[in-house]
Amino acid sequence: MKIRPWWVLLGLLLAPAAFSQELLNASYDVARELFDDINPAFIAEYNKTSQQKVKIRQSHGGSSKQARAVADGLPADVVTFNQVTDIQLLHTRGLVGADWRQRLPNNSSPFYSLPVLLVRQGNPKQVKDWSDLARPGIQVVFPNPKTSGNGRYTYLAAYAYALAQNKGDAAKAKDFVSRVLANVPVFDTGGRGASTTFIERGIGDVLVTFESEITAIRREYGKSNLQEVVPSMSLRADFPVAVVDKVVDRKGTRAAATAYLRYLYSPAGQEIIARHYNRVHDANVAKKYAAQFPPVKLVTVEEVFGGWDAVMKTHFADRGILDQALVNAPAR
Repeated sequence: MKIRPWWVLLGLLLAPAAFSQELLNASYDVARELFDDINPAFIAEYNKTSQQKVKIRQSHGGSSKQARAVADGLPADVVTFNQVTDIQLLHTRGLVGADWRQRLPNNSSPFYSLPVLLVRQGNPKQVKDWSDLARPGIQVVFPNPKTSGNGRYTYLAAYAYALAQNKGDAAKAKDFVSRVLANVPVFDTGGRGASTTFIERGIGDVLVTFESEITAIRREYGKSNLQEVVPSMSLRADFPVAVVDKVVDRKGTRAAATAYLRYLYSPAGQEIIARHYNRVHDANVAKKYAAQFPPVKLVTVEEVFGGWDAVMKTHFADRGILDQALVNAPAR
């Protein structure tokens, strides 16, 4: 056995680890492929200028489920969710500062998407808009609004559409979403689970999911047997991000975590995000990818519902409008 000199052994002991810092990004479940591309690009850029090397791990699940996991102790350095309320939960638990929305541009939302419809080849049920999702005999697949931001945006988009069609009549909007909910054969906990139910299990006539998720579906399953249907209007889904202050301060990873989130706003980061069919804020990147995003009327939670605080109290609280709509949903 070759004996190494003592100074070589000492050097090995004192040498920095291959990755001197490790970040955990807790994210919503249909963002897997996006961050599979984002992470190595950021690491390569960060490691050029930083004296510390960085490694990134991912955790994916329904956005609200992920938020609860972080609140219960999952040591995420950053969160990249799909609804404001999930980060607000972390603020109420003392994990994220009250000013988190002011720390980064666009209220700390580097990109956005919207719920659209995916149907089977030939669109046999002739699904063209939200109104068709309430028809008898239609099976609609989307995740549980109680556990998934994807499902929550779907429910709110359908409600907003019904309000617009009925001149703001809330009773008619609640009746409409009750009929839509009655057509859902199974509620998965997250968007990726709903996609699996629709495609691999063959359940349902229409899948409602984020526009960006359809790209991942077509990449994995092919384009020939699936058709995208863009509704006449939809709800803008902003995807907020935040550094988890309590975690990064304990681990000493604030600089790397902040740089990671800022990378999402860089031209290189926005390019990757747009390639995954998310809509971006960078004007040059948005113009470059404009052809892949069909025009659609978008409304916001603030415009229609008065903001997320109001939505949570009136729609998603126990015995709120969502629960009432579920109870009153006609039997299939």
